[in-house]
Amino acid sequence: MCGIVGYTGPRQASRILVEGLKRLEYRGYDSAGIAVPKDATQDEGKTLVVIKKKGKIAELRKAVPKDLPGNFGIGHTRWATHGGVTDANAHPHVDSSGKIAIVHNGIIENYIPLKEMLEKEGAIFRSETDSEVIAHLVAYHYDGDLETALKAALRHLKGTYGIAAVHADEPGRIVGARNGSPLVLGVGDGEMLLASDVTALLTYTTSVVYLNDGEVVSMTPTEFRISDRDDRAVDPEIDLVTWKLDAIEKGGFSTYMEKEIFEQPESIERALTGRMDFEYCSAKLGGLDMSKKE
Repeated sequence: MCGIVGYTGPRQASRILVEGLKRLEYRGYDSAGIAVPKDATQDEGKTLVVIKKKGKIAELRKAVPKDLPGNFGIGHTRWATHGGVTDANAHPHVDSSGKIAIVHNGIIENYIPLKEMLEKEGAIFRSETDSEVIAHLVAYHYDGDLETALKAALRHLKGTYGIAAVHADEPGRIVGARNGSPLVLGVGDGEMLLASDVTALLTYTTSVVYLNDGEVVSMTPTEFRISDRDDRAVDPEIDLVTWKLDAIEKGGFSTYMEKEIFEQPESIERALTGRMDFEYCSAKLGGLDMSKKE
């Protein structure tokens, strides 16, 4: 878990996604990735281009072609919890068809039984993460509408999440959901953004909507709809951000040092998440099994 960015609009999505992830670097991460639609002229069927790299965003930037097409997509910076620091475990994660991609912050507590159920249904898993079950669950329920499929998938999940999802067959649409992990919608002029932190949005808009737990947003470049998991519409409140970017990055504190001091409990919790095995009273510490080359 760590940072989420989504964009839909007239601009080149890959550039905006990488820039947005760069804004979220201060939260810490060990890998990063993006998903955008594949150029239809290069592929008979609609699928997604997924590029993800362990290490710094500079590595991701090198891997993303400067002329990569696509005007919507999602991106993520990951702090490893379930699964080691690898390209495969980085987000976004896709379903078996390659048409659905998701990014996820949080912990899915019941991912093991869900994974077992989905594998029996033919899902092919490519990572060690808990997050990948979300992509396959959405695919399991998908019947032409991404928002409906995500809401159906949420009913299976136990744990916390901030999720953004896209489908190759629904160009321009991003669907997000929040439960215990922040998500904020950026309302622009003919474009929409979604992020886990407002700092990733401010280059493009200062009009934002903070999602509450249990809410789902479906957005296109020109409109958005917020509802609860039972599809009851929510009347959103659009806030105008007046803080300067550096003040927002400080989180309301006067200095970065003060911010880091008060964030220590959260940082410790994040460092332990996914590394403590309470069932077997042990710990899994990434890096102890690394090779000399690594």
